[in-house]
Amino acid sequence: MEVYLVRHTETVCEKGICYGQTDVTLKEPYLEQFESIKSQIPTEAVVFSSPLSRCTLLANYLSSSISTDPRLMEMNFGDWEMKNWDAIPEADSIPWMTDFVNVAVPNGESFVALHHRVTDFLETLLSENNSKKIVIVTHAGVIRSILCTNSNLPLKDAFTNKVDFGAVLKIEL
Repeated sequence: MEVYLVRHTETVCEKGICYGQTDVTLKEPYLEQFESIKSQIPTEAVVFSSPLSRCTLLANYLSSSISTDPRLMEMNFGDWEMKNWDAIPEADSIPWMTDFVNVAVPNGESFVALHHRVTDFLETLLSENNSKKIVIVTHAGVIRSILCTNSNLPLKDAFTNKVDFGAVLKIEL
């Protein structure tokens, strides 16, 4: 199955702000970027999207028929949502920075928890979808999780996968 992983374009959040599942808007202008993304994906593809508006806005530009799925949402950063990374107490951040794969953010989730829901989505996708071409509009954490699965890369090495805003990555599942 041909899968196009698409990261949303840049948000209005300042650099250094933690905004996993917070529904933030996209930085304008973005239509030119949307058009560039659209030119990189097949027109007949089935489109899935995170339900966060920074993804659905793009997904709806790419297709008149999209399916949203909460399993495609970015990591839940719990108490850290909308905080500057520098403002997060070291007592909280050091354990997570040391083992972000297994340590959950206070009132949030760990990367392995994100990975489990993304893996569940992929298993559903493979079992229920007959399309040969799929577009998934989502977030960097989700894309890194999928790339780890697809290449047998350990989750602890997920950040070796560079995923820019507006990136389109084609893989085979």
